[in-house]
Amino acid sequence: MKGPSKVYFTDLRATPRRNIFDKIDDLLEKVSLERFGKGALVAVKLHFGERGNTSYVNPLYVRRVVDNIKHAGASPFLTDTNTLYVGTRTNSVDHIRTALENGFGFVVTGAPLIIADGLRGETGVKVAIDGEHFKEVTIGREIVNADAIVVLTHFKCHELTGFGGALKNTGMGCAAREGKLAQHSNSAPMVYPSGCTGCGECAASCPADAIDIGSVASIKPSRCIGCGFCIAVCPEGTIRIQWDETTTKLQEKMVEYAKGALKGKADKAVFMTFITHISPECDCYDHNDVPIVPDIGILVSTDPVAIDQAAADLVNGQQGFAESAMTTGHEPGGDKFRGVHPAVDWTVQLSAGQKAGIGSRSYKLEKL
Repeated sequence: MKGPSKVYFTDLRATPRRNIFDKIDDLLEKVSLERFGKGALVAVKLHFGERGNTSYVNPLYVRRVVDNIKHAGASPFLTDTNTLYVGTRTNSVDHIRTALENGFGFVVTGAPLIIADGLRGETGVKVAIDGEHFKEVTIGREIVNADAIVVLTHFKCHELTGFGGALKNTGMGCAAREGKLAQHSNSAPMVYPSGCTGCGECAASCPADAIDIGSVASIKPSRCIGCGFCIAVCPEGTIRIQWDETTTKLQEKMVEYAKGALKGKADKAVFMTFITHISPECDCYDHNDVPIVPDIGILVSTDPVAIDQAAADLVNGQQGFAESAMTTGHEPGGDKFRGVHPAVDWTVQLSAGQKAGIGSRSYKLEKL
């Protein structure tokens, strides 16, 4: 029987002889980036942070990861997919602009930026997975086309999944717009008539002819194919997702998307998680609240389930900050994620990941 997955950990202590960059080198040495192969095109999957948010992974840390990938003979590029909601990363133009403003330019990171799912999230590839919720999933094309993937994750709380870790960064983060909509909603998008001008942009762009235009736009649910393109093209931002999926099913769907994103890359996927500034909400918000626990350290593994389980355990083992959004679970061992989002069972994603065969909740933590 296969033993527990290895998860490597370093704290954030630094000295003149060994700083955080050296520790990143040591962690990556443990998972051998040579596994990617000479000349491999490596997708470095990130969340660049919404404009106004500052808790995302430090671009200088990203540069050290990029340098290690190059040293191994591969060619990295930084990537993410466009958001389903209307914000500063809804389309590739605004997304890249936001990434640059947040410090992820080539001069800092040493790698080019490529948004994986096209100008407005329309460029996805169907990947067969034969899951319980989906038989196929829609993944950003450039992530599918990449030879390998390094998933760099800022670990934090999340209002729909309890926490956002490697599984969410891979499953939700690698999905094209159509895939994000399929995970979040069982219904067609809806038009908020108070802001609609009846301009017709949505109807002209709809590939299924599912939108009628009168004094305002109207979406026909029976014809909607769930691509979410109308959300991206509406100039007034009045077409929005119906957030009607349960947190349990959303997590299960998210894991199936993670399985699709990793298909064909089983031996060429590395996960690095920064357990720093553990904020109470996702980095998709245009702000970040004070952290719920102290900064802890950095993890690396080839198992996305194990690294998420380890990160959750490390956070829950801390004494929580009294002056934070957390209302319960402050004591070491207390459930920090339910202390912020009490209605969400965050263990669902871990169990689903193990059941889907993309990782194990059993792990061995090796401290460097």
